[in-house]
Amino acid sequence: MSSTPTRKIIHCDCDCFYASVEMRDDPSLRDKPVAVGGRPDQRGVVATCNYAARKFGVRSAMPMSQAVQRCPDLVIIRPAMEKYRAASRQILAIYRDYTELVEPLSLDEAYLDVSSSSHHQGSGTLIAQEIRARIFETVGITASAGVAPNKFLAKIASDWNKPNGQFVIRPHEIDDFVAQLPVKKLHGVGNVTAAKLNKLGVMTCADLRNWTLPDLHRSFGVFGDRLYNLCRGIDKREVCAYQERKSVSVEETYVTDLPDLASCQRELTQLVDDLTARVKRVGAEHTIRKLYVKIRFADFRKTTAECVGSAIDAEVFHKLLETGFERHRRPVRLLGVGVRTADAEETSQLGLFGEDDENDEGKVGE
Repeated sequence: MSSTPTRKIIHCDCDCFYASVEMRDDPSLRDKPVAVGGRPDQRGVVATCNYAARKFGVRSAMPMSQAVQRCPDLVIIRPAMEKYRAASRQILAIYRDYTELVEPLSLDEAYLDVSSSSHHQGSGTLIAQEIRARIFETVGITASAGVAPNKFLAKIASDWNKPNGQFVIRPHEIDDFVAQLPVKKLHGVGNVTAAKLNKLGVMTCADLRNWTLPDLHRSFGVFGDRLYNLCRGIDKREVCAYQERKSVSVEETYVTDLPDLASCQRELTQLVDDLTARVKRVGAEHTIRKLYVKIRFADFRKTTAECVGSAIDAEVFHKLLETGFERHRRPVRLLGVGVRTADAEETSQLGLFGEDDENDEGKVGE
């Protein structure tokens, strides 16, 4: 008999958080398509949007200009981050009434380990229901939740009955539930890996279970271990109440492309000043281990140049910018500068001359 008790993990995720806060404060917006983000004429992107906007195909991270094309009546609201942070603090306080094991993932979502909670006789289902009710009563927005024996399944479950819904995966249901999941649902499987798996005839987790661990190692390296476990619903990650900051960064997307290296260098000075202020604000000055510059060119190719460093150094950032710019020598639409901190996970070894030229619209954040 196993000595390890079954865990009870809740993943709680507020529904279209920024937009929900705006609709709370202005009820006239509730029946209108709303997007929070930047201006369409300044290369802004959608931070989040409500469900009325999603019916038109608007989604997070989409260029706002494209969102307006899909939904001409879209109401665009500039982000009010202090207001969202205030709502986030209220929500976190509610979570911590039920357990100390709260792992925030962003302002609007978190994992909770309620395995040892005494509330509702330890029922994860009832705890999640009460949390969602309190968020609505206290903050005035809705949240969805997933309850499961591990983080991987809880996160999937929270998306199952959105918006304002809840889904529970019990231990005896795991095998059948996971078997029918598309492989793209697996934690860590992005578009590239999903496409590779699909090309190999692997569409679902049931298909993936036919692969042996050595086969997965040959095709996916060390990530094969994770695939082997996840397709069987196994995830041993713990809810970490205290996580070290992995990076601090700032970036700017320009209305007009920066035409050459000299113009990029001029813009970099302000970015480094902004980064210095942000690092000081979050108290990360003594944890810096690497410096990096991120560039997205006009053709959407992206590159990152980085080096070891223990303090912000404007001269080093300018040299990194030159290194990155020389890779493609094209007009630049986005510049970013950042630092990686002591406990940052090294998911890739870019080094000073490393680069990543995937045509994505990913963001570098704190």
